[in-house]
Amino acid sequence: MYEWRKQIQTIVDEIDKCIKKYNGEALTLRVLSRHLGYSEFYTTRKFKEISGMSFRDYLRHRKLAFALKEVRDSEKSLLDIAFDYGFSSHEAFTRAFKKTYGVTPSEYRKNPRPVILRTKINPFDRYFLGFGEIGMIKSTEDIKIYFVTIPAHKFLHIKNYESNGYWDFWQKQSLIPGQDCETICGLLDSIKGKLDDVGGSETNSGSGQIMAYINDPEGRLCDWGFPRTECYGVRLPIDYQGEVPPQMLMMDVPEAEYLVFEHGPFDYEQENRTVEEKIEKAMADFDFTDTGYRFDTSPDRIIYLYFNPEQFCKYVRPVRQ
Repeated sequence: MYEWRKQIQTIVDEIDKCIKKYNGEALTLRVLSRHLGYSEFYTTRKFKEISGMSFRDYLRHRKLAFALKEVRDSEKSLLDIAFDYGFSSHEAFTRAFKKTYGVTPSEYRKNPRPVILRTKINPFDRYFLGFGEIGMIKSTEDIKIYFVTIPAHKFLHIKNYESNGYWDFWQKQSLIPGQDCETICGLLDSIKGKLDDVGGSETNSGSGQIMAYINDPEGRLCDWGFPRTECYGVRLPIDYQGEVPPQMLMMDVPEAEYLVFEHGPFDYEQENRTVEEKIEKAMADFDFTDTGYRFDTSPDRIIYLYFNPEQFCKYVRPVRQ
């Protein structure tokens, strides 16, 4: 099963690459199965066993997720979008789009609203499976430490008062109807105008989605010695007027100063724990002498955690004079 999870992850990664390149010819079960060296039947069975859905359904939903963003963000004709993502006609695209999202492409383009997109599944994760870090690579990257002023913005999120860490957060959220990882990430992925969105379509990886910790007297006592509540969400412009999904919260975040602890790109499987430890140590050891600042643990101040191994891992912590 360990090896098959890695194999399915290979297929999942290849699917996204082909969709982004509009390479429909490579997006067939036959081609992908041959790439792995197994029969179509066996690959299909293992894909569903590991991912929880059929290969055909996953592929269709991922194509529609990419197509929806083009409907939302581009001026390309709906017919061109339909053909680019493998639909035989405008009508076929419209039927699939409406069946999945409850609205036609033309209606959605006029009035984008949060819908649940199929985010990329990650069937192979060493940490989720309990294997941890391989430890073959040790990054020589130093932690960059710098002050920034972040303009006023909004933070759309869900929160959990009892969780302790990313995996525990989503395990607890999965017990709340409509707040599981797939639903929340899918909704956030569809929202237009996210401040940290770089055009990606993956969970917490380039699609503007971030973990956060709100200083909260009702929250758990964190490793840094003050109560906080774990959150997951997206930053939005201060003038954002879009629809707020009923299971989410929106808060205004005033302009303020922050101290950033940032590590550059790293190999997730081989370095994740090491990078986390290096950042934690840098935060614990930071000397505020002569800076005129200190960490701000006032209620409702937010710590943001940006985690995208291909780019960086960084904590953005509020400070005050």
